[in-house]
Amino acid sequence: MRADVQQVADGTYLVHGSNTNWVILTEGDAATLIDTGYPGDRQRLLDSLTAVGSSPQAVAAVLITHAHNDHLGNAEYLRRAHGTPVYLHGAELPHARREFLHQVTVGQVLRNGWRPGVLPWAVHALRLGGTAHVPVAAPEPFPAAGPLDLPGRPVPVHTPGHTQGHTAFHVPDTGVLVSGDALVSGHPTSRLAGPQLLPDMFHHQRAQALASLDRLERLDGDLLLPGHGPLLRGPVPQAALQARERAL
Repeated sequence: MRADVQQVADGTYLVHGSNTNWVILTEGDAATLIDTGYPGDRQRLLDSLTAVGSSPQAVAAVLITHAHNDHLGNAEYLRRAHGTPVYLHGAELPHARREFLHQVTVGQVLRNGWRPGVLPWAVHALRLGGTAHVPVAAPEPFPAAGPLDLPGRPVPVHTPGHTQGHTAFHVPDTGVLVSGDALVSGHPTSRLAGPQLLPDMFHHQRAQALASLDRLERLDGDLLLPGHGPLLRGPVPQAALQARERAL
């Protein structure tokens, strides 16, 4: 099954994989790839690069919002096969190397198994490699503060809580915020639609995840590209505020 590739602005594509999104920013055939889906999403990922006129060889860098398998799953493949640098926030580097793992546990999933959607989501995640061992051998910190010298000129925004080094990416030129799991618009385990935090079991520190919405409320933009759920059009600060109100 192919990924669903949606052009949302000039040179900006939101790709819906299997329950997880990634984003491609392009300049000509060169690209910045933000997140990489589950390990089982590899062919969808490669097909999405072709669909936007790029290729794995033309990816200038992989930016990872956080080192959960549904976002990190193909980063090491691209690094090994094509020499693509993989960048994360400094606090997320040991997580990417799998020196530790801040991820929902089997026990937490079982305790929440009575909730609608949890067990089907868990089965799907297992099939796509949600518990596979896919460390990045040599992840790197962002090479500079402020806009990165990459296609799209994304600006890292540290949004800890979901994980300690979780990072969103702001693209001021197009009014885009790639929010990862700091702010989503849906999830198979949630009954809500629209701006929201993920269910509590997914956050390493929920209170910190809630506090990180402050940083998103200060960003200009009108296109929210979340790690889960559909594109949201409208003021990014308003989306962050709505997620906060729903979480309180």
